[in-house]
Amino acid sequence: MGKKSKKGFRIYDGDVVLVTFLRLLVVLIIFFLSRVCFYLFNLHYFSNLGFGEVLKFFIIGLRFDISAILILNFPVIILNSLPFRFRYHKVYKGFVAFLFYFVNIAGLMSNFIDLIYFRFTLKRLTADIFSYLSVGGDFDKLVPQFLHDFWYVLVVWASLSFLMVWLASRFSAVAPKGSSKGKSTQYIIIHSFLFFFIIAITVIGIRGGLQLRPIGIITAGNYTLAKNVPLLLNTPFSIARTIGHEQLQTITFFQKEDQLEKIYSPVHKGHPGSFKGLNIMIIILESFSREHIGFLNSSLENGTYKGFTPFLDSLAGTSLMLDGFSNGKTSIQGIPAVLSGVPSLMNESFIQSNYAADKIFSLAGLLKKDGYTSAFFHGGTNGTMGFDSYTKITGFDHYFGRSEYNNDKDYDGKWGIRDEEFLQYTKRTIDGLRQPFMAAFFSLSSHHPYHVPDKYAGKFRKGKLPIQESIMYADYSLGKFFMAAEKMPWYKNTLFVITADHTSEGYYPYYQSDAGQYAIPILFFRPGEKLEGKKGETASQTDIMPSILDYLNFNRDYIAFGNSVFDSTVPHFSVHYISGIYSMMKDGFLLEFDGVKSTAFFNLRKDEMQKNNLAGKNLPAMKSMEELLKAYIQQYNNRLIENRMSTE
Repeated sequence: MGKKSKKGFRIYDGDVVLVTFLRLLVVLIIFFLSRVCFYLFNLHYFSNLGFGEVLKFFIIGLRFDISAILILNFPVIILNSLPFRFRYHKVYKGFVAFLFYFVNIAGLMSNFIDLIYFRFTLKRLTADIFSYLSVGGDFDKLVPQFLHDFWYVLVVWASLSFLMVWLASRFSAVAPKGSSKGKSTQYIIIHSFLFFFIIAITVIGIRGGLQLRPIGIITAGNYTLAKNVPLLLNTPFSIARTIGHEQLQTITFFQKEDQLEKIYSPVHKGHPGSFKGLNIMIIILESFSREHIGFLNSSLENGTYKGFTPFLDSLAGTSLMLDGFSNGKTSIQGIPAVLSGVPSLMNESFIQSNYAADKIFSLAGLLKKDGYTSAFFHGGTNGTMGFDSYTKITGFDHYFGRSEYNNDKDYDGKWGIRDEEFLQYTKRTIDGLRQPFMAAFFSLSSHHPYHVPDKYAGKFRKGKLPIQESIMYADYSLGKFFMAAEKMPWYKNTLFVITADHTSEGYYPYYQSDAGQYAIPILFFRPGEKLEGKKGETASQTDIMPSILDYLNFNRDYIAFGNSVFDSTVPHFSVHYISGIYSMMKDGFLLEFDGVKSTAFFNLRKDEMQKNNLAGKNLPAMKSMEELLKAYIQQYNNRLIENRMSTE
């Protein structure tokens, strides 16, 4: 032990089982260091935590690290525990060593990907990344860009990987002496018992202990608020625990259907009044957090905050501008929430889930019977995130993407056709649509790497976040679209809805909080009609479809998991799901629920930064919100499972 040999300095030469244990201990240390890196790289997000809390989370996080490391290394543990002497053979040892280094370097890599990717999703990667990769379409171009922009993460990962390999290789397995038949039989018997003991211990480690149920992502919610859960977890654990577990479970919070329907029902009844055949234009802006909107942040910076959306601010004066919330943190979650009123209350988006083939409708599908022509516009490569498939199955007549645009001189080289040119293309295409029409446009220029065309270099103000210059470019492009559209006959007969797919990285503390991380604008604009004011109640992406149909006096029943913002008789709330925790915002309160019990409750009007957890005080408002949230979850899960997402 600790001797210098021809093969270099060794810390230990001996039994293969002990060598395996020591190597796994090295990996645990490296994973611990990667959590430290995760914390330091995202220090602004966890700035609310004191040193003692951070240290506690690091220690608790070891439980999840051990589980992840044992999952990654389960084949290695089996191969090195087999009760046979061939495990000391040079070729066999070489193969197992290669497998060990490969799985652990890959696991460490996933941790380091989240150092940066977490800023965009505010959760650890889960198994949905694999289905996302399958529908993304642009990763061959985006990966080099991320490596270019965040090269220092690659350097730190490579350094820790090298350290792990160097330390682990200091331990070498050496075959025990003795090869007689009697001793070989004795060896096999003893090591067979040892083999089963090691497997049992490994399984217990993977489960996270001897408790009734194995630990999962949701377990981290027992130790802290949803905002801090990613600090306790590690990415290999999050991915492993969500592979093959996207099947929703039937919920029975309420045994009687009539009791459930009374508390919450997603079924919306048709209007008795005369139908308004207005054109509908929904504009979904990439990463347009509420933080970027000057009109919605008049109190920031002592009232001097300008924001980065001068055009939207000018439109807000004659619009209904709402303090809205997204239902998720990715585009692929936002689109079905906006266009179909269907949130993604699971680790993967509805579009990627096993329930994507359920019979559902978008606004386009619902309005088809009323003679509407429909079109979806997105300048990305056709097939990106499965939007073309989603729009087709939900009733859209046309899909216009990069292929239809057919002019790559306006391609940004990463995501698709730049907003300015594609918005003008959208306007020209709409000019030729038969009215009434239902059109949806999804922008892309305000996405990382936040490129602004060279011809506009220096034109747009930079902010405290890299995205904000590109936000100004997207807002400018939107303004040019409206300037062109207002000259057309269809313009005055159109209801415009402008919102975001999700938020971007936040700068101000509120926009990094559990509530603020979902804050987006939701704007309704009708040329020539006053929709003035800023309503105070909560508005959600899933409210957009029922709001439009309510405004049109739609006369048939339909399903949507939101309510009309024009209806003061219904509750207004927003529901989200992240890292195994459901959250609901309603009437100035935030409730966090782990599927069994409420873990946090905040009065946002008095406690905007969610520092005073009221969950233990058994307040009536919390009980009421928990009952509503349970009914919402039960309706969502059971209807998706049973394919009851349509009234037709």
